[in-house]
Amino acid sequence: MWFLIRGAFWFSLVLVMLPVFDQDATDRLAKEQGVELTDALGAAAGVISYATDLCGQKPDVCIKGAETFSTLGSRAREGARVAYTYLDTQFADEAAVKAADAVKTGTVAAKDPMLPAIDAVPIPAPRPRA
Repeated sequence: MWFLIRGAFWFSLVLVMLPVFDQDATDRLAKEQGVELTDALGAAAGVISYATDLCGQKPDVCIKGAETFSTLGSRAREGARVAYTYLDTQFADEAAVKAADAVKTGTVAAKDPMLPAIDAVPIPAPRPRA
């Protein structure tokens, strides 16, 4: 659920910023009456205050809302897991899957060709100043 809210936020932010790149749209928007920043911040503070007062007046609404968001979050997490599993079965390289399973189960061979050799990776060491 939070993914959808964040996605909607960023999508709306992109839509708000797109007219900056078009001069005709910028000219049309300049002619319209805008909203002052202080008015927008005051409205946002009012919404937050209203939501907090709502939880104080009717706590059962907030409890059910929290349960709903929790349920939607777990369903979204499971949906993402199902999608990942499906995509993994469709597009995964068989050798990479075997190497990942070996790493996950802890049965990695000493010289697994899929993993880089440890002795080939240089370790930086501090050098004395000359």
